[in-house]
Amino acid sequence: MAPRAKKSTRWTTEAQQMLELLNSLGSTIFRQLLWQRASDLDLTYAQSQVLFRLAEHPSSHMGDVAKAFGVTLPAVTHIVDRLEEKGLVTRGDHPADRRVYVLDLTRAGTALVDDLEAIRLRGMERVLARMSGEDRRRALTGLEALVDAASSAPEEDTRTGRGRKGAR
Repeated sequence: MAPRAKKSTRWTTEAQQMLELLNSLGSTIFRQLLWQRASDLDLTYAQSQVLFRLAEHPSSHMGDVAKAFGVTLPAVTHIVDRLEEKGLVTRGDHPADRRVYVLDLTRAGTALVDDLEAIRLRGMERVLARMSGEDRRRALTGLEALVDAASSAPEEDTRTGRGRKGAR
């Protein structure tokens, strides 16, 4: 028996188009430059994301970093081990709980994040320079609406596809 084709709806089509556009945006030249720099430093995508997270949230608990990325504590421990070996992150004891580690960027880690952020910003500025002012405003408004809708959506049970009670 052949698998049934999903009925295409306007929402499905728009969702597919949105995902394709976001994917396309993610692989643009400025992102390629960013990851080329990271690759030159033997830095994985996951490691760079942890660095960006620690820059935004200094003194994060290891468990909070794992939760932010939806990965296990051992996975984050492995990433942090590599970052520590590279001299980019320090792992310290929590003052009130010896079982908890607190993560911070070193000076070298902060400098690297600043460097990667500057590359990302210059790339985006080059992209925006090729757009009209009206297109830039519309793109910003649309992205803000997308982020607002995503952040206000109820949590969905991945098994049933339905929202969970009490989830916000």
